[in-house]
Amino acid sequence: MLNKVFKFLFHRIVLVALSMLIQIGALVIVIWRFNEYFVYFYAFCVLLSLLAVLWIINSKSNPSYKIAWIVPILLVPIFGGIFFLLFGNNRLSRRERKKMAGIRERVNSALSEEWSIVNIIAAEDQNAANQARYIEKYAGAPVFSNTYTEYLTPGEMKFQRLKEELRKAQHYIFLEYFIIEEGIMWDEILEILVEKVKEGVDVRVIYDDAGCLFTLPYRYDRKLESMGIKCCVFNPFIPVLSFRFNNRDHRKIVVIDGFVGFTGGINLADEYINAYEKHGHWKDASIMLKGAAVWNLTVMFLSVWDFLRKDNTDSNYDAYRPQVYHPEPFPDAGYTQPFCDSPMDDEAVGETVYLNLINKAKRYVYINTPYLIIDNEMVTALTSAAKSGVDVRILTPHIADKWYVHAVTRAYYEVLVESGVKIYEYTPGFVHAKTFAVDDEYGVVGTINLDYRSLYLHYECAVWMYRTRSVYQVRDDFLETLNVCEQITLESCRNVPWYVKAIRAILRAFAPLM
Repeated sequence: MLNKVFKFLFHRIVLVALSMLIQIGALVIVIWRFNEYFVYFYAFCVLLSLLAVLWIINSKSNPSYKIAWIVPILLVPIFGGIFFLLFGNNRLSRRERKKMAGIRERVNSALSEEWSIVNIIAAEDQNAANQARYIEKYAGAPVFSNTYTEYLTPGEMKFQRLKEELRKAQHYIFLEYFIIEEGIMWDEILEILVEKVKEGVDVRVIYDDAGCLFTLPYRYDRKLESMGIKCCVFNPFIPVLSFRFNNRDHRKIVVIDGFVGFTGGINLADEYINAYEKHGHWKDASIMLKGAAVWNLTVMFLSVWDFLRKDNTDSNYDAYRPQVYHPEPFPDAGYTQPFCDSPMDDEAVGETVYLNLINKAKRYVYINTPYLIIDNEMVTALTSAAKSGVDVRILTPHIADKWYVHAVTRAYYEVLVESGVKIYEYTPGFVHAKTFAVDDEYGVVGTINLDYRSLYLHYECAVWMYRTRSVYQVRDDFLETLNVCEQITLESCRNVPWYVKAIRAILRAFAPLM
């Protein structure tokens, strides 16, 4: 018992929290000690808050995000401007911008030979070509043909396929994950990775430090390095008040020899494969790619690795082009376009891709999402599509992983349902899949939730698909899952107690900051 207490007290999150409290306390003491100058300090803070509000109003941020910041700044002007500078202003330093510019040049060079297929799509469907062209231009991700895609759900299926493909690796294995946790899933994968290192395979791992704060020991990267696995930690969680806490690497990417790739919602932790019950049955999804389009995932990984690794000299991305090619075209391959989204480029690629799919839909839009915390543009798109006769269905969890986030999700039900959107909750447990299926033609599988964090603050990735066999797999799985779901009715939305509605309304106002 005593050991558990000491372990908790000296856990990194406790030390970080204490450090931040000390910093806040120090600020309060400074104000108190220099109370005779308080009027000047107060005037300075008010001026700073007003300048912050003016900057927010004139920024390119989403209007809901602006309002969520403006309200607390004006309510508490003495601290509002300071906190916005610390947590609300996403800007790279000059050194980082210079480094990113060099990486962007290498990315563009590595992908420059792949910019012609969109013209082939245009001959088939101009609408599809326009969507692919947007992703090419604003995510820097070309579209590919001749790529096999396989939709994998639930997490147990992805786990088995991943182990099979990892064992086949001959040249390199790249893994980039938001969460890695020691347990059944990661231990089995780690065993394979160690074996591959002994065979001379180049194995690299990137994990997000905040995502792994409670799941991995401190400096776990050193342990991996001692095993021969190269490792980088994304945005290390340090006890200093900083806006960088907001920007996390939420991507889940596996690349094997540049020919096989995985992405989707599934992290490397046991709840994702239902090895233990955390929030009921965990429903998740992933997509496996084989073929040309994996090159996009390879370049995505290498660009982040290039940014994080201080001693990195592997700036020639072409050296990692696949050395194994599929001799014959894949049947029913269609067109595949893996893409990434960054919070640093003032372009909400993930949201725009989703909006394009909803606005251009003719027959149906089927959506899996763990969180439904959306802005006015997304609400308008969903309700307008439903009012126009498009069959819009959204599947969300019944059992929450975070009660306050689930409360905000449910706050959007009424306005959507009364417009004709059909909403279902997955009664066995928690849905963590992030998928779109549209008109038997389009599909998206990736890491991008329908919430402000994914759409505006996190580094994300997904795969846009047009006329691939996996689009039907996403659709069929969605329809089959509805058999164990409860449909939300307008009556049930309106019968919610007034105090619950009040709590949801308050939480919804600050949803962009959650």
